[in-house]
Formats: sequence, structure tokens, C-alpha cells
Amino acid sequence: MQKTRKRYIFEIIGILLALLWISPFYLMIVNAIKTKREIFTNTVKPPEEFTFENFIQAFEELSFVQTFFNSVLVTILSVAVILFLSALAAYALSRNGSKISGFIFFIFVAAMLIPFQSVMIPLVSLFGKADMLNFYGLIFMYLGFGCSLSIFLYHGALKGISKSLDEAATIDGCNKFQVFWYIIFPLLKPISVTVGILNVIWIWNDFLLPSLVIGGDGTETIPLKLFNFFGQYTKQWHLALAGLTISIIPVIIAYFVAQKHIIKGVSEGAVK
Repeated sequence: MQKTRKRYIFEIIGILLALLWISPFYLMIVNAIKTKREIFTNTVKPPEEFTFENFIQAFEELSFVQTFFNSVLVTILSVAVILFLSALAAYALSRNGSKISGFIFFIFVAAMLIPFQSVMIPLVSLFGKADMLNFYGLIFMYLGFGCSLSIFLYHGALKGISKSLDEAATIDGCNKFQVFWYIIFPLLKPISVTVGILNVIWIWNDFLLPSLVIGGDGTETIPLKLFNFFGQYTKQWHLALAGLTISIIPVIIAYFVAQKHIIKGVSEGAVK
């Protein structure tokens, strides 16, 4: 009887937490199909009349096809570079047991504590002088800011992979890079999934860094373009919420398509 009561209590708590997490999505979708006047009247109440003009107008003003392509391009290229170079760096640091490697790894870990706001002005100034305030400069910056945590996670995962695999592959004629690419990197798939998800969420939703590096001429990402709905004297919440709703649909579709691989990667990492 006591176990049943505890189960009901946990179920109620779980339902309340689920409602709490779902509430922002409810407010976003409900207000996206309201008129601007109705949003300021009552944000929680369902709309009296459904309107989809907000979505049409937001789609056009966002130049959604081009903006979405920009976000996908920046995210995919940045995450791919972070995954490859971070795994390669972590492999080199973990297999080389010297004090210098330990010191370099400590620097990467310490770099996670540096807030972006403290370095953004000199960073933008430096990249401006090098004429790298563009897509390539943005990807390079994401590599710099994302590799610290990624190397830290990869380094921990590599401790669970025996060095005897490296030795066996070397005896078979593999060089260092071949050992990493054909033997070690495939074994890092679970942590690669985790690192990839963390970086995709961060880069896809990032506003501050792209706002400093790119902008105008059709190079804006989705967060940058959405900011156009918030002017100095007026805020177009109906269009902003409709734009947000449109922008998360591709992410949700991508998640459901890759859900099996994501769950498999996480479960394999848990077993290891």
C-alpha cells in the first residue's frame, strides 16, 4: 500500500514537471495564432479566432529558406570541425602521458571558465583586422569556444579504451592517424553523439556571437533574423512567436529522424 502511494506521488510530480516544461511551447504556439491585440489582452487564454497570417508574414519577412540554410550550414560545419579536431586532440593528449600534455589539458579545462563576454571585444577586433568577420571566422570561433568542453569529454571517454588496441594496430602496420581514425574514433561514437548534441543546441540557438561576426547581405542565422521583429519602439510578438514556431519544426523533425541513433548512443555510453 505504501509503495503504491509513493508511486502515485511520483507520477503526480512527474505530470506537474511535464506540464511545467511544456508550458513555454503552449504559450508560443497559442500566441502564434493570435492577433497582436489579442496577445496583449490575454497571453494564456486560447485564441477566439485562429489566424495563420502570422506564419505567412513571418515566413516571408524571415526569408526563411535562406536563413534556415545559413543556420544549417554554420551548425553542421562547426559541429563537424569540433568533433573531429576535439577527438583528435583528446586522443593525442590522453595517449601521451607527459607533463606537457597534462598541462595543455589543464589549459583546455581552465578555458571553460572564461566567459565569452570578457573576450568578445578584443576577439572581434582581432578577427576584424584579419578580415575574418564572416562565415569562416564564425566557424573558427565556434571551434575555439567549443573544443574545451569537447576535449574534456573525449579525454574522459578515452581513459576507458585500452592502449593495447593502439599497440595491436601499430603492429599490423597502422600509423598514428590510422589508429585513431579506424580503431579509436569508431569506439567513441557514444560520446560523439553526446558532444554533437550539446554543440548543436548551443550553436543553433546562439545569438551573441553571430551578431558580432556576421549580419546583413543574407548571411543571418535564424536567431539573428528573429531579432528584426523587436524594434526600438515596437515589438511584433505575433510575428516573433510565429517565426519561433516555424524555426523549431525542422529541429523536431530532425530529432525524430535521428531519435534511434541518439538513444542508442546514449545507452551505449551508459553501459560503458
